Amino acid sequence: MKTPDSPPNPVSESESELQPVEPWLEGVQENNYRKRKVPKWLLAVVILGGSATLWQVLVPSSLPTAKISTKETPPKPVETRALKTGTASQQVRLLGQVEAGERATLSPQIEGTVQRVLVREGDRVTAGMTVAVLDDADPRLALAEAQARLAQAKGNLARLQVGTRPEILTQRRAELAAAKAREIEAQDNLERTTSLTVEGALSQRVLVEAKSAANAATSEKFRLEALLAEAEAGPTKEEIDAQKGLVAAAHAAVKQAELGMRRTRIQAAFPGVVQSRDADPGDYVEVNDPILTLVSDRSLDIFLEIPESISGRVTRGKMVSLTARALPNWKQQTSITAVVPSADTTSRRQLVRVSLDNPPQGLLPGMAIQANLAMPIENVNTFVVPRDALTRRGDDWLLFTVRNNQAQQVNVDMMVDLGEEVVIANPELQEGREIVVNGGDGLTDNAAVKVVNSLTDG
Repeated sequence: MKTPDSPPNPVSESESELQPVEPWLEGVQENNYRKRKVPKWLLAVVILGGSATLWQVLVPSSLPTAKISTKETPPKPVETRALKTGTASQQVRLLGQVEAGERATLSPQIEGTVQRVLVREGDRVTAGMTVAVLDDADPRLALAEAQARLAQAKGNLARLQVGTRPEILTQRRAELAAAKAREIEAQDNLERTTSLTVEGALSQRVLVEAKSAANAATSEKFRLEALLAEAEAGPTKEEIDAQKGLVAAAHAAVKQAELGMRRTRIQAAFPGVVQSRDADPGDYVEVNDPILTLVSDRSLDIFLEIPESISGRVTRGKMVSLTARALPNWKQQTSITAVVPSADTTSRRQLVRVSLDNPPQGLLPGMAIQANLAMPIENVNTFVVPRDALTRRGDDWLLFTVRNNQAQQVNVDMMVDLGEEVVIANPELQEGREIVVNGGDGLTDNAAVKVVNSLTDG
């Protein structure tokens, strides 16, 4: 039999009888048994504690439970500003191109051979400077002939204006006296011939010849008398006026020939730069054939395209800000010079012209140009507010107004982004309504707020 205090033997009795236990093994078994032995008092405590826990689980406690106290969320401090209507401007970006303010194709006004071309592409010229010369042989001959005709016409006019010289009058009188003497002689001969013919001494033929000679002498006398009378009277006013007309015509011919000479020299019409050279010495050119193309470097025109949405609102005098990629340090504020009353056939956009009388150095025709145009936003339901006053939640833009120390959420439409300010639209908003401009992050509809500062527009 085993006593309560004896350690359990893992080996059967039969085996113990067969195998005797070594003394050192018995000591180890006894120690293991003592370690596994649990004190009775500890077991009683465990049983009582488990019973109490089970009782609390199965039986509801009748004792009152303590209430958890919650503190009310304090109002969020915000800054507000009274909503005001005002004018705002939308910056419209325009693109355009630089063109020369003055551009001319120099062509001859007479035909001829190019003798010299005095400039090349890129050369700067002044107004009136000779840039090309044509052969002037034919114009020079035409001028000489015109000058000779003018000298002759002037001589004739001078003789008429001076009148008949005395020696001419003496000559005319002498000629008339001789004619009268010949007339008398012819008349005497006619009388004798007539008597002899009647008597039958001379033939009828001789009488006819005598009459013819007498008539001729009389006619010559009359002619010389007329010449003498004309010489003594001098030229008439009509004759002098007619000769003056011939002189004027000769003068005009000389002027025309001189103009032809001047037109052999091609001159610059304005100061500028040679853009292209289209003729060389030896080329034969006709009227209006191009020789040089000249552009002005003192005035430039900038043509800007404006969108159709604002074409009817852009007028002469509106300010634009010009910039160019070719001149990164250049920026100029100027006004629109003119609005072109037609649209470009390619882009279908209207053009406006901006003239620069003193353009910056380096800005050349053909360069691209950019411009910013401020267009006022005209809408009765729009307001300009700071960007910080808006809150973005998903695809919606929110604005908070304050009424009775509560935030009220208002959905708005953003019309135009102006940078630090934005243009919003909402028909429910009215001027003077307080809106949250600082502290709106995290606000919800009907949240309590405390206005710590009410801003005013400066």
